[in-house]
Amino acid sequence: MADIADQTPERIPINLVVNGAGRTLEVAPWTTLLDALRDRLELTGTKKGCDHGQCGACTVLVDGRRVNSCLTLAVMKDGAEITTVEGLAKDGTLHPLQQAFIDHDAFQCGYCTPGQICSAAGLLAEGRARDADEIRELMSGNLCRCGAYPNIVAAIEQAMSRS
Repeated sequence: MADIADQTPERIPINLVVNGAGRTLEVAPWTTLLDALRDRLELTGTKKGCDHGQCGACTVLVDGRRVNSCLTLAVMKDGAEITTVEGLAKDGTLHPLQQAFIDHDAFQCGYCTPGQICSAAGLLAEGRARDADEIRELMSGNLCRCGAYPNIVAAIEQAMSRS
C-alpha cells in the first residue's frame, strides 16, 4: 500500500496576479500565501506576526477582500488577484490611507502598519463603516501592540472622508 506522502506532489504550479503583475509559482501544498509573498516573491511589507490569524499583521487583499494570509494556503488562491501594501500606491503617489497614516502618525514601531493599511483599504471598499465606533469594531482583527489605535482610527476617518 502506497504511503500518503508518496502521493502528495512536491510542488504545485499556481498563477497569481500580485499588485497588478501576473506571477507563476511552484509551491509546496502547505505553503501559506504569506510565505509565498514574503519568501518567494520577496514582498516583505506583509508581516508575519502570530502565525495564527489573531493579530492581522499579515492582512492582504484577495480579490478585494481582507484576508489573513498566514491562514490561507497559496494553492487555494490560484488565479486570484492579491494586493499587498506595496501595491497600494499608484504611479509614485501614496494611497490615501498610506498618506493618512503619515498625516496622523498612526504608527509607532510600524510592524502592524502594512496589515492595518490593507485591512483599512478593504474596510473602505466594503463601505460598512460610518463612524469611529464602527471603524474600531470592523478593524478589531488588527492589533497594535504600541497602542496607536486613536491615530489609526483618525487616519481611516480621513481616508474615508476623501473617498
